[in-house]
Amino acid sequence: MLAIENRNKWTEIIDQCQQSDFYHTFDYHQITKKDGERPVLLKYSKGNSHILLPLLIRDIEGTQLKDATSVYGYVGPLGKHIDPDFDNSNFKSELDTFLKDNQIISVFSRLHPYIENQHLILKNIGEIVSHGKVVNIDLTRSSDDQKHDYKCRLRTYINKEHKEYEVIDGACEKYLDPFIATYCENMKRVNAKPSYFFGKKYFYELLASGQINAELIAAVHKETGEFAGGAIFTKKGKTIQYHLSGVKAKFFHLNPIKLLIDHAREKGTEEGYENLNLGGGLGGQVKDSLFYFKSGFSKDHREFTSWQYIVDQPKYDKLLKEKEGLEKPIDKSSCFFPLYRQHMGSEDIEISEINCLSR
Repeated sequence: MLAIENRNKWTEIIDQCQQSDFYHTFDYHQITKKDGERPVLLKYSKGNSHILLPLLIRDIEGTQLKDATSVYGYVGPLGKHIDPDFDNSNFKSELDTFLKDNQIISVFSRLHPYIENQHLILKNIGEIVSHGKVVNIDLTRSSDDQKHDYKCRLRTYINKEHKEYEVIDGACEKYLDPFIATYCENMKRVNAKPSYFFGKKYFYELLASGQINAELIAAVHKETGEFAGGAIFTKKGKTIQYHLSGVKAKFFHLNPIKLLIDHAREKGTEEGYENLNLGGGLGGQVKDSLFYFKSGFSKDHREFTSWQYIVDQPKYDKLLKEKEGLEKPIDKSSCFFPLYRQHMGSEDIEISEINCLSR
């Protein structure tokens, strides 16, 4: 098991994987890591089989122990020559050796809904936990067939928005700064957790990275020329990801995000992409308003799961017991993982909506 931290080596290896997404890139790990988090790409090889697992390794405060998590987004392992009969026992053995040698007692990673062999790679290594669905638009179908799946009310709104707004490239300072401010205002309005707030540097670096290939598209009010809202989409491999978005309060009544998603769908189809992932609902739920909004675009839903692995159960239990004695009661029925971080200000570990909360 090799632990890779060098940008050039990391990039070279990831670029060889056709199924990789921008979440797996070196740049995205550097942009999103928090203080005290160390990005590492684990590489396993045996025969023709290869596995890559990106992680963020961090200290557990007040101890000599560490744990590992994934970046904000859909990540998990990448595999090459992983067939249904793949025996992952040697991979598990080498992974455990690395984790224990580095005193890592638990691992968490949100998995990627479009990478099929992740469950084979992780079979019998911890748990794969389901958290609901994400909404996909199949871009291999004709544009007319895609729009046919839109709910009638959605089509009506998009037609109205075409008359109100102009869709433009927003990757310039004139629109980027207003977008950042709008996004932050939206997060404050819904009392979003700290993990949903990003500094200006994050947005600038995200859009500047050639590895991530992010695009900001903006809606401008035709009558006044005012910035109304924007959305960031990323394009890598065969998939477009709907990443973040925001709408100015005065334009909530005719939310231009619907128009921007429709524009990204149409453009992505023309460019030959296969999937547009809109993400899911809050906490992965399929009955909330956010999921309802997204499901108006498509009936194609994919499962969203996470990988949760307790490497050293005795040390995990001991730490959990110590945390229970020091802080308020821990809700052991929640989907939060690892449980000992439940009251440590680590909202990024909680299963929550990947995309912007303001829809």
